[in-house]
Amino acid sequence: MNRQVQGTNAPSLFRNRFLQTILLSSVLLQIGIWVRNFAILLYVAETTNNDPYAISLISVAEFAPIFVFSFIGGTFADRWRPKRTMIWCDVLSAVSVFAVLLTIHYGSWHSVYLVAFISAILSQFSQPSSMRLFKYHVAEEQLQQGMALFQSLMAIFMVLGPMLGTFVYSTFGLEISIAVMGIVFLLSALVLVRLPEDQMQTQTAGAKGQFRKEFVEGFRYVWQSQVLRMLGLAFILAGLSVGVAQALNLFIVTEQLGRSKEFLQYLLMVNGAAMLIGGGIVATFAKKVPPQILLAIGMVAGAVCTAIVGYSTSVPVTLTVQFLNGLVFPCIHIGISTMILKWSEASIVGRVNGVLNPMFVGMMVISMSFAGPLKDAFSLSTIYSGAGFLFLIGALAMIPIMNHKAPDKLPQVAQEV
Repeated sequence: MNRQVQGTNAPSLFRNRFLQTILLSSVLLQIGIWVRNFAILLYVAETTNNDPYAISLISVAEFAPIFVFSFIGGTFADRWRPKRTMIWCDVLSAVSVFAVLLTIHYGSWHSVYLVAFISAILSQFSQPSSMRLFKYHVAEEQLQQGMALFQSLMAIFMVLGPMLGTFVYSTFGLEISIAVMGIVFLLSALVLVRLPEDQMQTQTAGAKGQFRKEFVEGFRYVWQSQVLRMLGLAFILAGLSVGVAQALNLFIVTEQLGRSKEFLQYLLMVNGAAMLIGGGIVATFAKKVPPQILLAIGMVAGAVCTAIVGYSTSVPVTLTVQFLNGLVFPCIHIGISTMILKWSEASIVGRVNGVLNPMFVGMMVISMSFAGPLKDAFSLSTIYSGAGFLFLIGALAMIPIMNHKAPDKLPQVAQEV
C-alpha cells in the first residue's frame, strides 16, 4: 500500500487535516477518561474505606480486557476501514456508558467497574486503527514529531485531568461524571467524521475468512524483527513495574506522605506539567535521536525515580522526583510509538500494535492483581524498589539494538489488507 504523504512534499504537521482531527478527538476523549478515572477511584475509595483490593481492581477492570482483545482488535484494524472503525467504536462506547449508567442508578455500585471494562474493549479496535491512519497520513520524517504532539496532549491532561475529574465528581457526583464520559464519546464520533476518507482497499472475497492466518502473521512479523523483539521484552518489564506502582499510588499519598487521598491529584498534576515541558523539549530534537535511545533514557530515569518515590516520606522530595520523572517520561512514549511505526509495514501496523501492547498491558494486569497481596507482605519502599529494578532491566534490553536504523524498505506481509 502506497503512503499518501511523501517526505519530499509533506505539509506542516499543524496543517495536516488528519492530525488536526485526531487531536481534537483525543482532547474530548481525554476529558471523559479523566473524569471517569477520578470519579471511579474516589467513589470506590469512599465506599470501601480505602480497601486496597477494591482499588487495585479498578485498574484490573480497565486493563485486563486490553490484554485479551488487543490481539483481536489489531488484526481486525488491519482488515476494516480505519475511519469507520474509529467512529463506530466511539458511538458504541457512548451507548455502553449510558447503559451502564442505568445499571448503576438502579443496581449495585459494583457496576462502576463495567464503565472502564467496556471502554477498554472497544479502544482495542479504535487505537490500532488510529495508528494505521497515522502511518498513512503523516510523512516518515514527521512521525516522531507527531508522536511528541500526542505526548504533549497527554501531558496537558495530566495537569488538568485530575483537577477536572475531582471537581466534577465532588460537585456533581458519580452519575453525572459517568454521563460526561458518554457525551464526550458521542462528540468525538462527530469530530471523526471530518477525517479524510479511507483510501485503503477493501478486502476481496478471497481475503476474507483468513483471520487466523493474519492473526499469526502479526506474531511472526514481530518475531522476525530483532528491534520489535527487544521492544516486546522492554514492554513486559515496564508493564510489571508500572502496574504495581500505579495500583499503589494512592497509598504513597495516604501512608508515605500522610495526606488525604485527594492529594493524589497534585502528584499527577506535577508529573503532567513536567511531561508537557519534556514533550516540548523532546519534540525539538526528536529527529536527531534514535527512538530506542529515547526509550532507554526514559526507562533509566523511571527506574531511579520509582525507587526514590517508594522511600520518600517528604512531600517536597516526592513532588520533585515526580517532576523529574515526568520531564523524561515523554522519551518512553515517543520512543515506543515511533519504533512501532518505523519498523512496521503500513498494512500490518494494527497487528504489530496488537501483539506488543498486550505484553505491556498483560504484565500490568498481573502486577496490579498482586498489588494488594504484595502490600500486605512487603513495605511500599521494597515494592517500589523492585519496580524500579524492573525498569532498569528494560533499559538494558535496548543495548543490543541501540545502533539499529529503521530500514528504508520494510518486509512485506504475505496478504495485503
